[in-house]
Amino acid sequence: METRVTERPAARPWDWLTPPATHHARYAASGAWLGKTLGRLAFEAAEREPDAPVFLGDPAMPTYASLAADAEALAVSLRDLGLSPGDVVSFQTPNWFEAAVINLAAAMAGFVINPIVIIYRDAEVRQMLADCGAKAFFFAENFRGVDFAAMVGRVAPDLPALAHAIPVRGSGAGIGYESLVAAGRGRRLDAPAVDPRSVKMILYTSGTTGRPKGVLHSHDTLARAVRVCVDHWGVQPGDAILMPSPVTHVSGFANGLEMPFLAGTRTALMESWDARDALALIERHAVRGTVAATPFLQELVARAGEAGTPLPSLRFFACGGAAIPAEIVRGANARFGRTVAFRVFGSSEVPLVTLGYPADGERAATTDGAVIDYEVKVVDEDGHILPAGAEGEILARGPAMFMGYADEGQTREAIDPEGYFRTGDIGTVAADGALLVTGRKKDLIIRGGENISAKEIEDVLHRHPMVEEASVVAMPHARLGEGVCAFVIARAGTAPDFAALVGFVAESGLAPQKRPERIEFVAELPRTASGKIRKDVLRETIRRLTAAP
Repeated sequence: METRVTERPAARPWDWLTPPATHHARYAASGAWLGKTLGRLAFEAAEREPDAPVFLGDPAMPTYASLAADAEALAVSLRDLGLSPGDVVSFQTPNWFEAAVINLAAAMAGFVINPIVIIYRDAEVRQMLADCGAKAFFFAENFRGVDFAAMVGRVAPDLPALAHAIPVRGSGAGIGYESLVAAGRGRRLDAPAVDPRSVKMILYTSGTTGRPKGVLHSHDTLARAVRVCVDHWGVQPGDAILMPSPVTHVSGFANGLEMPFLAGTRTALMESWDARDALALIERHAVRGTVAATPFLQELVARAGEAGTPLPSLRFFACGGAAIPAEIVRGANARFGRTVAFRVFGSSEVPLVTLGYPADGERAATTDGAVIDYEVKVVDEDGHILPAGAEGEILARGPAMFMGYADEGQTREAIDPEGYFRTGDIGTVAADGALLVTGRKKDLIIRGGENISAKEIEDVLHRHPMVEEASVVAMPHARLGEGVCAFVIARAGTAPDFAALVGFVAESGLAPQKRPERIEFVAELPRTASGKIRKDVLRETIRRLTAAP
């Protein structure tokens, strides 16, 4: 394999950011950060317990030793392909152990890892790969009947920076994940030391403008997020963690792919959710805990009830990603016979600001958890700090907080002069630190734990020749928490129907989850005196409509 290595990567959108980020300066000497990369931790784990299994139930039976060896081999081959420290390596795979190897290889060689959620299609993938300037893209060749190889073929011509598109678990023709690992086998990685404070990951999250925001984390910030969870939840080395959440989300990535190397845990990965399979995995591997969205908790409780088991090994189910009714948490803990389920609050930018109340069943159900390892303030519309218990926007800062967005302008808007992140969520914080989210300032729909930009869908609908105006809001959804509803004003003399508009959104290349599940055709939209659409009125309207018999 020809070596074409250069030590200076192409300019990146985040080159304006000098680590540690300005708002991180307070943590550099505080001892909050581990000061090690995951690559280094992988080599240490391989020496300490080489034969210990890491990803339970996978036929490959990956161990610490095999994962470290595969990752080093992959890193060597990627260097041979011309990648340099600072180059972006993207991946879009299900919850497969290969995602962990790709992540480890990036950490070892100093590449920036870019996880892309498996539900995304042409429009989102093209935009993300272009924005971060990805040089290599690992993808599942085919999954759940979706031909991702064909998708790559469609988007690659628009991505001049993308030098290598690499299938995982592919057909074997041409360059692939397996051939790269084989080519690098037995060779040592020659790469400069990686600064744990440098950019490790760029993870895209939906923005209210319709343009995804590239969230930047360092090796130190992500490690801090995991270590605090481990301490608070009482996780021990050897504990099995179930991971049904996508490893391309910050929660699945941190607690599924990274926790084994930070805390000596094992991970039972689920490539697709099925409550019966989850119950079987929990019982087979004596799973201690998981982090997942509300529908997973509801369905697991139902299956446990059918099976007549309280799942005795399970000690925590951290539930987040959308509004979680107290009755669901109470019902779950009644089934388990102890406080297992609790609510948590966080985002890609500030992973898990709260960590729940594992020992207090009522507060586990009625609050979004205890603020741990973060400073939080609640402010009014003018930015003035409100007293305990008063409702306002929630701002947070801490050593696990992101470094900033890839876009400097977006970072300035999101982080206040004191280094607090504006979450866009409305709520209260009690004097004892219990946080409660009561609403949302940002215009997002959270469907089954996935953030969806309303504006992104509106922009597509506005391109339809029969649509005069469209406004998209969240509507109640029995299983997923929130669904997508569009209020549409049709152009004069036209009569668009539901199927035509949903088909138009589908043809745009957006993920299937972004297609409206309900469309209300209206003559006008409610507005403020200045002409702004009153989305709060639309949300209340669809709430009443869905609640009606």
